[in-house]
Amino acid sequence: PLSGGGGGSSSSTMANGSGGGGGIRMSNNINANNLNTDSSSSPVNVPKMDALIIPVTMEVPCDSRGQRMWWAFLASSMVTFFGGLFIILLWRTLKYLWTVCCHCGVKTKEAQKINGGGDTQADGACKPTDEKEENVAAEVGWMTSVKDWAGVMISAQTLTGRVLVVLVFALSIGALVIYFIDSSNPIESCQNFYKDFTLQIDMAFNVFFLLYFGLRFIAANDKLWFWLEVNSVVDFFTVPPVFVSVYLNRSWLGLRFLRALRLIQFSEILQFLNILKTSNSIKLVNLCSIFISTWLTAAGFIHLVENSGDPWENFQNNQPLTYWECVYLLMVTMSTVGYGDVYAKTTLGRLFMVFFILGGLAMFASYVPEIIELIGNRKKYGGSYSAVSGRKHIVVCGHITLESVSNFLKDFLHKDRDDVNVEIVFLHNISPNLELEALFKRHFTQVEFYQGSVLNPHDLARVKIESADACLILANKYCADPDAEDASNIMRVISIKNYHPKIRIITQMLQYHNKAHLLNIPSWNWKEGDDAICLAELKLGFIAQSCLAPGLSTMLANLFSMRSFIKIEEDTWQKYYLEGVANEMYTEYLSSAFVGLSFPAVCELVFAKLKLLMIAIEYKSEKRESSILINPGNHVKIQEGTLGFFIASDAKEVKRAFFYCKACHDDITDPKRIKKCGCKRPKMSIYKRMKLACCFDCGRSERDCSCMSGSVHSNMDTLERAFPLSSVSVNDCSTSLRAFEDEQPSTLSPKKKQRNGGMRNSPNSSPKLMRHDPLLIPGNEQIDNMDANVKKYDSTGMFHWCPAKDIEKVILTRSEAAMTVLSGHVVVCIFGDVKSALIGLRNLVMPLRASNFHYHELKHIVFVGSLEYLRREWETLHNFPKVSILPGTPLSRADLRAVNINLCDMCVILSANQNNIDDASLQDKECILASLNIKSMQFDDSIGVLQANSQGFTPPGMDRSSPDNSPVHGLLRQPSITTGANIPIITELVNDSNVQFLDQDDDDDPDTELYLTQPFACGTAFAVSVLDSLMSATYFNDNILTLIRTLVTGGATPELEALIAEENALRGGYSTPQTLANRDRCRVAQLALYDGPFADLGDGGCYGDLFCKALKTYNMLCFGIYRLRDAHLSTPSQCTKRKKSSSVHSIPSTANRPNRTKTRDSREKQKYKWFTDEPDNAYPRNIQIKPMSTHMANQINQYKSTSSLIPPIREVEDEC
Repeated sequence: PLSGGGGGSSSSTMANGSGGGGGIRMSNNINANNLNTDSSSSPVNVPKMDALIIPVTMEVPCDSRGQRMWWAFLASSMVTFFGGLFIILLWRTLKYLWTVCCHCGVKTKEAQKINGGGDTQADGACKPTDEKEENVAAEVGWMTSVKDWAGVMISAQTLTGRVLVVLVFALSIGALVIYFIDSSNPIESCQNFYKDFTLQIDMAFNVFFLLYFGLRFIAANDKLWFWLEVNSVVDFFTVPPVFVSVYLNRSWLGLRFLRALRLIQFSEILQFLNILKTSNSIKLVNLCSIFISTWLTAAGFIHLVENSGDPWENFQNNQPLTYWECVYLLMVTMSTVGYGDVYAKTTLGRLFMVFFILGGLAMFASYVPEIIELIGNRKKYGGSYSAVSGRKHIVVCGHITLESVSNFLKDFLHKDRDDVNVEIVFLHNISPNLELEALFKRHFTQVEFYQGSVLNPHDLARVKIESADACLILANKYCADPDAEDASNIMRVISIKNYHPKIRIITQMLQYHNKAHLLNIPSWNWKEGDDAICLAELKLGFIAQSCLAPGLSTMLANLFSMRSFIKIEEDTWQKYYLEGVANEMYTEYLSSAFVGLSFPAVCELVFAKLKLLMIAIEYKSEKRESSILINPGNHVKIQEGTLGFFIASDAKEVKRAFFYCKACHDDITDPKRIKKCGCKRPKMSIYKRMKLACCFDCGRSERDCSCMSGSVHSNMDTLERAFPLSSVSVNDCSTSLRAFEDEQPSTLSPKKKQRNGGMRNSPNSSPKLMRHDPLLIPGNEQIDNMDANVKKYDSTGMFHWCPAKDIEKVILTRSEAAMTVLSGHVVVCIFGDVKSALIGLRNLVMPLRASNFHYHELKHIVFVGSLEYLRREWETLHNFPKVSILPGTPLSRADLRAVNINLCDMCVILSANQNNIDDASLQDKECILASLNIKSMQFDDSIGVLQANSQGFTPPGMDRSSPDNSPVHGLLRQPSITTGANIPIITELVNDSNVQFLDQDDDDDPDTELYLTQPFACGTAFAVSVLDSLMSATYFNDNILTLIRTLVTGGATPELEALIAEENALRGGYSTPQTLANRDRCRVAQLALYDGPFADLGDGGCYGDLFCKALKTYNMLCFGIYRLRDAHLSTPSQCTKRKKSSSVHSIPSTANRPNRTKTRDSREKQKYKWFTDEPDNAYPRNIQIKPMSTHMANQINQYKSTSSLIPPIREVEDEC
């Protein structure tokens, strides 16, 4: 404290208005010389003078009197605000008065013109007015242009405007930070502008704010409302005091805290910068910015009044509080906690707290819960995928549930696939439940989940769809509206393709007719790997193949499903069944050691040496088009880089075909030792490998080989013309050499791509069956004898066709059906009504009407069900021959007896009402009831079946026509079918667990997987869930889907799908050599082992002997066994023995059937004699291996009398 001078003036002290942390208390004793020495002054003025005295520091004396100047700072802001407001109101008032006066003058002039007086004077008076109006118009135009320029400068629509807006916000935050720094100083202090760095920076900021305020004022349409805006008020109370500070060389903290209100615009700034894009994020930032800005602004006011004190108390009731203590005080006040450690002492502070509690508490109670809710509702899985270098990733979307994901992961990440270096990214708009989340955590090293929708491009960018290897879309197989589900998946495809047209998409479709919509997507290209797995098409195709070869559906379903080997010690049917279940279909490039060998030679070598079963190859034609050949025959030679299709237990076994080296592995007997050899073999040219091509059996050249069929020798020239690049023998290499010189064959290295199991086709490849070369076209004589004006096949030649029939012509009454004496037919029991979803019966009929069957081989199809439902399906069925409808219900035994269900080759039970029931256990109630109803039926006199050792049931198709009951190779004939249990039935199920209800005598546990149950193993039940494995199988190798579709659908091709998409029906076409060539394509047949050329192997023979004999002698590829469920092996051995009651799945080769002439017909009769009925047999044998050639059917007709009854050609059941 400064000591007072003489004069004996009393010394008094007062609290200064120091701010924050300063809190400096100084004596206000001032030297008497500094006071007013006027003796006439009243002593009463002394206390008043004390109120104007401020504390000063010894270093910086502000003036000689030490007076407070806070009013000067406040007055500058008030004068600016109210002065501008007064000018705006005055301008508006004058403008209004001017407008009123001009309006009255115009009315007066109009009245004068009407009266007609004073025209001259009026004209003279108008001229100056017109000139003024023109000047005003010119002035308004100039002002408008300036206004527009200012509006562009401050708007965020241009880059300059965005930069300016962001810069103003950043400088406002900078000014607020300077306030935080200065808040530690006294409220009012003496500062030198030239020495205070913070004051200089604050001055520069406020000059910029002043310029920006001018731009905003010019651009404002309503100047009055602009003057009253929050941002304008902030400028009024923050910009003028800075200029006063420079003039007075002192600083007043004052209302600079109002800069915190600029934080309200924080969300707008982030939107300008495209940082905030979602409504939730914008709302969250808005709430937080309003809450924080209000909090900081109120804390600034408390800091001002508490450190200054009340003016009417001479500023003596102040208290030193830092700014952050005031922030703390406001927070505990808003939260209604109020600890009491810090509180307001001044009257202004307490009055402000009263009103702040009302607003702050309401804001705290509403804003904070909403902020917490928005933060809590942030997607747990809302991040972005980070791609790992050197590792692929796929995106899986669509129907994401615990069941679909678990089934997909079980197959995709199966250990038999070797090392799957692919990361799976699931994208779904609903967060996973606890069970699904636990599943993701168990596979966290290879699985990630993100919440979002593929319909949102932002979510597609989050999962890096542009760098994904593929996108897989799962469908809800159990939805009530299949068309709506397909429409959803099609929209997903459109969205993904629109975002990235080159992405490979594999999607599930429920209805076959919806596949046509995918063709409308411009970037959809099946040649690039895009695939649509139609569940209805494949499901009904599998069931149709079971009508032709019972049990085939089970075997094919097990081949493309990844399942581990389960070892069973007991000698039961499950032991051998599970050995087959453990095998899957793989692809691998063949070693160069196989180049030049024929397909049967390679197939036998691979089977004998490598313990692998090869069924097909990917062949590249002259045009370098890729095509899949299933058991092509001797004429096809293996090329360099040929892709083979193998049946094996895991991917490691298939690598033997790639590593095989004749020099290193020729003497190895253990296939496990066949690994990558250490020798460096020189790569031989294709020409040299063709010269070394020889028969695998005898080692001689193909023309001198006695193992080769005569038809192949005699047609070698034709074969070479058909396959100039690959079908070359040792004795004629010139043709191949010339072809080699003209067109260098692909030097594709057989190096396997990273995708396990093979690679997909090249962009220009076309995966189709190549069965339509000139050598397969029927002979000229046969073509000449045809009636070219009759349409017997569709335009592609793939299916039998007839003109559209009205449904009334195929409807049978119960009496008409009973009089028809149906036999060897297919009964389709269908449940449905008018409201049921269509299941697409065309997909069931098309495989049964494939053109590789002769017309007399077609099984008659009888539909038993609701006529209203079948009318809706009839539009897609009216072009197929041999189709009848019996209106009724499959639960009526009278209807079933009318269609001779005991004489049918197969009874198919389907339901269109399965997905309309919520209870999963009741979804299959109709199919189960119909199946049990048929099995419980009793019959009096029917065609008998053979039975092996009085155990199990014997497959249908065994010698029905023999009149006596004599034993046939040890098998006894049952006089008649007395129970429906012997009727072959295949039942479609939706819920896998319902399979336990089909067989009442089995011991299947309810928790047993479908493929382990007895009905599925026997081929009497089929569920759509087994098709889930096709998604992962197609991803790893899309050739697998092509192969399965070829075997199952009867010949459906992308070209045919495009045709059906145009007309939704098959179009008839005239028979041409090209369309007739399509008939000679592969199909699966069944071979009986109790009779025929393989009868010696039927009793105790080994599968390996059967495989080699069928392949070498008849070019037939045997790949499965269908034996009686309870048949036991009488002679135990290490090899799998064949029983006489067993039958074999085989693929007869059709490629070795050239144009036949009459001279060759006689030569081939002996070779194919066992395929046909002997002419001296009055009762032709019924056990046939069917699909050998068109000529064979002619042979059968030649040996038969037109008056004799020829029983239907049957195929024996088969399964492994």
